[in-house]
Amino acid sequence: MTPITGLDLTGFTEREPGVWTDAAGLVLSVHFFPLVPDLPAPLHETERLRAGLAQGVASAGGGLIEAEPGAVDGVPAVRQLVKMPLTGRPGQAFLGSWTVPRAGCSTVLKVQAAEGAATGLRESVILAQVGPADYFRPHPYAGGQPGGLPYHVGDHEQWDARFPDHPLTLVRAALHRITPTVTLDARFKALPPFGGPAPRAPHIPQPPQPPQAPQVPQVPQTPPKRGWFRRKDT
Repeated sequence: MTPITGLDLTGFTEREPGVWTDAAGLVLSVHFFPLVPDLPAPLHETERLRAGLAQGVASAGGGLIEAEPGAVDGVPAVRQLVKMPLTGRPGQAFLGSWTVPRAGCSTVLKVQAAEGAATGLRESVILAQVGPADYFRPHPYAGGQPGGLPYHVGDHEQWDARFPDHPLTLVRAALHRITPTVTLDARFKALPPFGGPAPRAPHIPQPPQPPQAPQVPQVPQTPPKRGWFRRKDT
């Protein structure tokens, strides 16, 4: 269950709750996380947010293509496009997402697709056209190459029309189409806004505790079922 109450699913078939696929191989999913969002900075601190996201994706072996603050159904959010190497075979997977953070939770809309047997065609064609000197560039968010997959102009949106079936093109187009159709639960929208990542408490070593007498096990109580956030009963 997520606070996303509506979105345009034209062309998608539900595979399991919260996950849909289409004929082109796109996977659309929605998520809810009942924790302080792990974004590296508040949304209005764009440079610090982008730099932290780029470093985080690079540390996982991938590459951040772009990160843009915006809004989903009027709620501040951040859109990301990420590429990750496939495991077990050559190629890349491309993921586009909107993260909609609130002070103590977040919801995420994600679209992803992977390259098939033919890989690297888009990159090789663009590299041959622009030349190596203009193809690879320092990452605009990280002041160089932060590691992971390299940043290059082949991932820019200007090339999408030339490669309409490429997974990056499909992911980017699906995210553009679906985003304006997303609606959020009014209770989620009313939650306090995200002000930044939770501070990390310093580790303080604790002295060893004396052994305690064994406790009599208690019969667990079954908590009442609730929705995606706690609400007051009326």
